[in-house]
Amino acid sequence: MTAADLPPYRPLPIRQPKLTVERRADGTVVFEQAYAMPPLWPSMPHLLAARAAAFPDRAFIAKRAPLPGGGWGDWRSITFGEAWPKARALAQAMLDQGLGPDASVLVLSGPSIEHGLIMLAAQIARAPFAPASSAYSLVGGGHERLRHVIEICRPRFIFADDGVAYGEALALLAATGAELVTVTPAPGLKTTAFADLLATTPTADVDASMAAITPDTHAKTIFTSGSTGAPKGVIQTQRMLTTIVAQHEALYIKDDEDDGRPPCYLSWMPWSHVGGSNILFADVINEAATYYIDEGRPTPGEFEETLRNLREIPPREFSSAPIFFAHLASAMEADGALRDRFFSRLRMLGYATAGLSQDLFDRLQALSVAATGHRIPIITKYGSTETQGVTIAPWPLEVTGPIGLPFPGITLKMAPVGDKLEIRARGPAVTPGYLNNPEATAAAFDEEGFYRTGDAGRFVDPDDLTKGLAFDGRVTENFKLSSGTWVAVGNLRLALLRSLAPLIEDCVIAGENRDFVAVLAWPRVRDCAQALGGEAGLADILASAALKARLRDGLRRHNQAAGGSSERVARLILLDEPPVGEEIAEKGYINQRATLRRRATLVEALYAAKPDGRVVAA
Repeated sequence: MTAADLPPYRPLPIRQPKLTVERRADGTVVFEQAYAMPPLWPSMPHLLAARAAAFPDRAFIAKRAPLPGGGWGDWRSITFGEAWPKARALAQAMLDQGLGPDASVLVLSGPSIEHGLIMLAAQIARAPFAPASSAYSLVGGGHERLRHVIEICRPRFIFADDGVAYGEALALLAATGAELVTVTPAPGLKTTAFADLLATTPTADVDASMAAITPDTHAKTIFTSGSTGAPKGVIQTQRMLTTIVAQHEALYIKDDEDDGRPPCYLSWMPWSHVGGSNILFADVINEAATYYIDEGRPTPGEFEETLRNLREIPPREFSSAPIFFAHLASAMEADGALRDRFFSRLRMLGYATAGLSQDLFDRLQALSVAATGHRIPIITKYGSTETQGVTIAPWPLEVTGPIGLPFPGITLKMAPVGDKLEIRARGPAVTPGYLNNPEATAAAFDEEGFYRTGDAGRFVDPDDLTKGLAFDGRVTENFKLSSGTWVAVGNLRLALLRSLAPLIEDCVIAGENRDFVAVLAWPRVRDCAQALGGEAGLADILASAALKARLRDGLRRHNQAAGGSSERVARLILLDEPPVGEEIAEKGYINQRATLRRRATLVEALYAAKPDGRVVAA
């Protein structure tokens, strides 16, 4: 089938590239978008005040109410007109406690209406706001990472919505002398009720604090994932946050064709990362949209809540991690009504944080065509905690791999490092550095002030840069075989997902300091069962000689096309347990190192001198 035979795409509301390019003699390429951005807002609180005045009755943040026996009930929400005075009241309470630029606010719990109000109030009071991963407080083991966060940001105000659930962490933090604030009390602890702070009457001090905000005001501290070391506190200024708004205004094409319904977003992404806390929040406030907080997760037993929400709230735009789309595609393939509802308003899909397999990409397109008769634009973005969004694909992707072109306001440098080109970024959306860590700050930037991402990229067409970049591996995930040969983990993972489609859902790559590459893979149960006649369960799949033969053939085909030892896979084991705990990062991607660490026994089985029956050898 040729491209002309395929159904058309829905229009993609993103402007086409307009680049300026500098090529240097050493192979460095520096380029950026020529689109001019609109003037920056003075701060995100100033933008919220404007939207509250213009759209006072529009729902701002919504979350389902928890049920006494577990689960989630009806939606409860707060309007823009209600949120603004409440944020001012909370800001006054913070100012009364002496909070400000030298006294930060820490939140332990996940997304909620109260969390959102605390976030905005802290910015009004100019108190640096730090949302910690809720896992740091809820997962046992001594709360080492929570202690680390406390040491870096030194909070004077600590919030958690559920005093019972977060009681252990709050008890640990009581010794810091910070004010502990909860929605529901923490047994045995002296805490301040969130409702009492809401009753504070704002004074002229709130207006004075707002007037004192500058573009360089420290608005937030967002912590890195810590997958390669202790989390670092990334400074987020008001300039960084308002730049997100200006970038999107410059690049996105306004589309009011939506039956007069106000825009809305549904997201499960944590607010301890920039995707949910900064980028999506910026769009929600700027568009006076509604942020529906999804309590579902892309894990067995929790994804049903997401499906429930999607049946009620069909999105206009939807972005998530590939693991989410794998669950969603399977659900829509089994439920045509869900599929039709999901695509009914959708203008585009976006994925980030990890590569989307070509098989999953094709399944999503087939679902869109079945629901609407046209293909859905699927795009991707690339960025980091330190940079916000760096690149975006401004055209519908035909294959996975490209990561697009820089956002307006971002200058990219592709700098030769060995045989790779490292992606480096500079611009108003890039952090000035790490909180209380001058050594890490100095190491993070090159001599021209470009942030070193540690990731590699390559040009899709070196002679035509308008075709953009393709991701060329996470340097921090890559490793060497015992021969000294580097293995590009990200590229190999995507190649295997293509070679072994549709039998595996995802995989992790082993082989550091070993003689060969091997793989742990999660089976796609439904497709494996169909390959075995349609009725097989997981135990039957794992024991099937016929399935192992198909996987063996897939590995051999992959190895025949591979370019060297770093791309060939010698052995594979199918996993009988889905990813759990730290194996799934908060942003939804598979944590390579955590999975290999947790399943070390299986890794040893891959490399046994006499492999057992679980091992598929190519």
